[in-house]
Amino acid sequence: MSGFRRLGFKLLQKQVVCTTCLPCFSLNTPSLVSTNVAILRSTCPALSFTLWSYTQVRELSLGNRASISAKSLIDKSPPSLKPYLQLSRLDRPIGTWLLYLPCTWSISLAAAPGCLPDLYLLSLFGCGAIIMRGAGCTINDMWDRDFDSQVARTKSRPLASGEVHISQAWTYLALQLTAGLACLLQLNFHSIVVGASSLAFVVSYPLFKRVTYWPQIALGLTFNWGAILGWTAVNNSIDLGVVLPLYMSSIMWTLAYDTIYAHQDKEDDVKVGVKSTALRFGENSKLWLSGFTAAMIPGLIMTGIYSNQTWPYYLGVVGVITHLSHQIYSVNLNDADDCLKKFKSNRNLGLIFLGAIVASNLLKT
Repeated sequence: MSGFRRLGFKLLQKQVVCTTCLPCFSLNTPSLVSTNVAILRSTCPALSFTLWSYTQVRELSLGNRASISAKSLIDKSPPSLKPYLQLSRLDRPIGTWLLYLPCTWSISLAAAPGCLPDLYLLSLFGCGAIIMRGAGCTINDMWDRDFDSQVARTKSRPLASGEVHISQAWTYLALQLTAGLACLLQLNFHSIVVGASSLAFVVSYPLFKRVTYWPQIALGLTFNWGAILGWTAVNNSIDLGVVLPLYMSSIMWTLAYDTIYAHQDKEDDVKVGVKSTALRFGENSKLWLSGFTAAMIPGLIMTGIYSNQTWPYYLGVVGVITHLSHQIYSVNLNDADDCLKKFKSNRNLGLIFLGAIVASNLLKT
């Protein structure tokens, strides 16, 4: 229980004795809150401020979290700015997390033995993930605006609804890519080349859902590029023994979580002619998802061996596989809300693995 909540509990159970102002002495808290707030404000500023602070913390801790959620912040943004923030999916940060987490794994694996990962690089990659995930969403919506207008979940997107015109989207995309380039130019030359080479995947990914039932592979190649880039940003080189198995395992992870995500739209996708692994696998989806999970294990172990990890890393691998296995076992693939819930839980999976890598590196000598 937090300090404010302990204080609030005591105030609610006992008489209030304020050593800074005697007029508050012997006032009972429930009646104080309901009828004597005005008196307190005028007679005891110290206790009044304490109670106000406790109320604010209590409101946050008791679940009015929507008031500070990303979506609510976007909803309260200026009307002229709001469509562009929505176009970048800033109201849905889970995609940014899934793009960012492989970067953090790689940066942490590359840290010097016994040291924490480079906080500057983690911050820079965080900014880059926000910008480039937004750019990817803009590109995706520019390609898919005709499809999106026919799908219940996506028809309110700014381009599909006509709130943002295609010419405005081009201008906004140019600004996003310029900002992304500014982040990339902070890295060493090797990393700039590696980072720039990912743009082809970013631009072409939306096309894959038109021609193949495996667009999630293209998404995996794109979203997990940070597993390579993070290492080069720290070491100015690529160690394929470390980053390649990590990259391949991360792609398997993406195939799993995005297949679950794609099950939300499978009926609409059939109507508009969009392909996905959810449609490809159908009733056998859980079997395929289990296969992707199993395929992650050798790559993660190889990465641990080649980067000389200690026991917390391998405990983290067990945590990752356990978490993903639970998702697969418990998800109802015919329930869109449950699919979204399981999809979002992959942020926690990624953070578990990040913590394990950091702990492992700190134990190195």
